[in-house]
Parts: sequence; C-alpha cells; structure tokens
Amino acid sequence: MTAQIIDGKAFAATVREKVAGHVARLKEEHGITPGLAVVLVGEDPASQVYVRSKGKQTVEAGMNSYEHKLDADTSEEDLLALIDKLNTDPAVHGILVQLPLPGHLNEDLVINSIDPAKDVDGFHISNVGLLGTGQKSMVPCTPLGCLMMLRDHHGSLSGLNAVVIGRSNIVGKPMAQLLLGDSCTVTIAHSRTKDIEEVTRRADIVVAAVGRPQMVTGDWIKPGATVIDVGINRIDAPEKGEGKTRLVGDCDYDSCAEVAGAITPVPGGVGPMTIACLLANTVTACCRANGLSEPEGLTA
Repeated sequence: MTAQIIDGKAFAATVREKVAGHVARLKEEHGITPGLAVVLVGEDPASQVYVRSKGKQTVEAGMNSYEHKLDADTSEEDLLALIDKLNTDPAVHGILVQLPLPGHLNEDLVINSIDPAKDVDGFHISNVGLLGTGQKSMVPCTPLGCLMMLRDHHGSLSGLNAVVIGRSNIVGKPMAQLLLGDSCTVTIAHSRTKDIEEVTRRADIVVAAVGRPQMVTGDWIKPGATVIDVGINRIDAPEKGEGKTRLVGDCDYDSCAEVAGAITPVPGGVGPMTIACLLANTVTACCRANGLSEPEGLTA
C-alpha cells in the first residue's frame, strides 16, 4: 500500500482563497475590512520570518495587517498597555502575540490579557474552556487546520478511532477536543503511555504532535489509517554535505507511507495550514464582532 499524500500546501491555498472571498464580500456588502494585529517582542530569527509571512498573507487576502515590533527588553507593563490598546481598537479583529516571549515576560499573563473574542491563536484560558465544553470559541490554528484536512479526506469523522500523540496545550489537547466534537473516539497518548505502539496501532486516525523526530514508525500504523504529522524537526543530513540539515516530522515518513491510507508530508503538510487558519480565524472574529454569519467551512 502506498499512502495518498494530503497536500497541505494546496489545501492551504484553497483556504486562503475562501478567506479572500469572504473578505471581499465583507468589504462590498458591509464596508468592513478585517484587521489582524501581530505583536513581536525581540529579534528571534524564526519568529521574524513567521511574522513577515503572516503579514504578507494577511495583505494578500485583502485584510489590514498591523505589525508591532518591540525591543527585547520591553517591559511587561508596556506590552500589556499595547494589548489593551489593541483590545479596544475597532479596526483590529484579531490579535496575535508571537511566542516565545523573552524570559522576563509572563506568557500566560500576556496571552490572557488579550480580549478572548480577538484571540485568534485560541490560547486564552476562556477559549480553552469554551472549546473543552463544546461551546463557540476561537480555535487554535494548527489543530483547526488538521481538522479541516481530516474532514476533507474522510467526510464524516463520526465513530472513527483517533489517537493524538502529544498532550501540549497548543496542539495535543485542543486537537483531542476537536475530534471529540466530531464524534471520534479519542485517546491522548504521551511519553508515559504504556504500550504506545499498540495503542496507536488501533487508530483510524493518528495525529502525531510530540516533538520527537521520526518517533512514529510504520509498524505503529494500522493499515489504511490516516496519519497527520504535526511535527517539524530539523535533523542532521550528512548526505547533503557537512553541517547540512533537513526537516522531518514526528513520523518516519517512508515506513508510515507504506502502511497508511493517507499521510501529510513534512514539509508541505500541516505547516502551511497554520497561517491559513489564522487568517480564517480573523475573518471569523470579524464576523462575530459585527453580528454577521460566520464564514462557512472556515470554523470548527
């Protein structure tokens, strides 16, 4: 068996097209332009690249992009004051504070200072609680992207057995809640799970989000299962030359692809969906703020 490749890059392009269509209708029919504010504290190179990409795609979708770049030694007081200003700005519908923050800043305090209705990352404790109790919330972007791809591939997820490997607040836990919401039977596996290979082998859907390169191998996978690999890990690649590296997921792609029915590659799988879903969340937040119907197909 050779698994069908779930092309996250192509799927993300489709999501961005839908977002752009909704944005155009909001402008034409209601005179509203969704706005996304991104706050970057410090000069982390990876974060800078990510923020630039977010800003570029926001503008390409027809939305307003507001970037706030602060010095690494910015005080907590000043950062919270900026967030408070964005919370009350009617032109800003989504607020994202790029993580990680410098060590002197309390990430939980900062994230929970964002208006939950504008928390397009879905990390605010209120959104976590709403998602956990099955109520309307802002949903974390990476799990939302995974859910979209699973729905597109399977249609209905009802009754399927899903295993989420990883229990982080950013991916693992919200992913499990979303799968429960679509009536899957869900197991969260982690570093302390006994017989994790056997637990995973029973799954119709495997979502690997553990942060260990190539941990999940083909003998963990039920024949025909769908594998969603959230991991992005950089490992040595001596075949490319001295000091060279390459990106791999949490799954050993080659061995898993021989057994699975469908699989996301790394790179080009889940990664592109994260920013696409950030844009989708911003449009959703804009619609909710203005009492308009939510965009179909862009929410959980």
